[in-house]
Amino acid sequence: MKGEFGDSIVNKVYEHRVLRRMTQKELDDAVRVSKQPIFVMEKNNYSPSLILAFRIASYFEVDINKIFSYVRKEDHHD
Repeated sequence: MKGEFGDSIVNKVYEHRVLRRMTQKELDDAVRVSKQPIFVMEKNNYSPSLILAFRIASYFEVDINKIFSYVRKEDHHD
């Protein structure tokens, strides 16, 4: 999801979910959210709260940085 300055958070939730052969519903239930956040998060159209990001990383038993990455837009000066 793009931030105010063009920064974004990208994620690998889809990849981790598919490797586990899980449905979105199964992941929803595991991290206690409705389907909508997982659905839009997998399309990189939603940045989760820190709590949800940590829940997801914990569920997959990986460091949060293996799933979520901060991408900073380079400053351009004309």
